Amino acid sequence: MTFMRIVGIRIKELRSEKGLSQLKVAQAIGTSSAIVGFWENDKAEPTAPNIAALAKFFNVTTDYLLGLENEDGSKI
Repeated sequence: MTFMRIVGIRIKELRSEKGLSQLKVAQAIGTSSAIVGFWENDKAEPTAPNIAALAKFFNVTTDYLLGLENEDGSKI
């Protein structure tokens, strides 16, 4: 699985778990809903500042978003 795919899956899962729209996530981190959609559908990859903003917003680690660790914090 590619980096972009993992990040997109994790963003979509976290967003869905919280019942949030792409627009709500986008507004919270200062981007557009189209960009969030691109990330979720592997059309673009988030920048480092966006990864950091998403991690803070979803209260997860950047390593989790990047697919380097599981939800419990254990390394993959």
